[in-house]
Amino acid sequence: MKRIVIFSGSGLSKESGIPTFRDFDGLWQDYDPRELATINALKTNTEKVMDFYNMRRNKMWESFPNAAHQSIIELEKKFEVKVITQNVDNLHERAGSENVLHIHGELSKVRSMIDEELIYSIEEKKDVNLGDLCSKGSQLRPHIVLFGEPVPKIKEAIEIVKTADILIVIGTSLQVYPAAELIEYTKEDCETYIINPEIPSIKKKDNRFFITEKACIGLPKLVHKLLN
Repeated sequence: MKRIVIFSGSGLSKESGIPTFRDFDGLWQDYDPRELATINALKTNTEKVMDFYNMRRNKMWESFPNAAHQSIIELEKKFEVKVITQNVDNLHERAGSENVLHIHGELSKVRSMIDEELIYSIEEKKDVNLGDLCSKGSQLRPHIVLFGEPVPKIKEAIEIVKTADILIVIGTSLQVYPAAELIEYTKEDCETYIINPEIPSIKKKDNRFFITEKACIGLPKLVHKLLN
């Protein structure tokens, strides 16, 4: 059975109504996500960071998987499929994907500020506030990789990419590092499909194919081709 690895980015979730960091619309009009998504902000402006991620979590629960998420489930009927995602929402899981690696963390979880191994799941639409403590008495924080923090799951992601017979990159401009480098760890004979309205600035190769479509259009088309 061929192994397919999906590498997804924020463009996939945007089609479900979840804003990206580049979207300064009404949802985030009082916030600058580039400032609040930092380790320094967590330490110096904890309450506002909590509010920001509570808002993002609530928006996640108001959103639903789209046609691209659903088409990945179709692939699992014929292939061994693993998902690596930069997205912190749970739309892949809610669509039915079981083998999902979140390299930038998860909105549906929080963790201790003194022990990163103490991770807790959050009930739907529950906020996390100042004074909410872990079992060791430390403030809980979003289980998110903030700017300025290492990406501990990147090594696991690299090993997964190395196993792929087919890599499908979807909804990412491949500009956020170290995640953007994952595409360079494929086997020599791995077919790579990159689905994005704009072609990322990456090295062209004979076995790299570009599909300049939105996720909800491009991925179902590709899945139909692979299944047939």
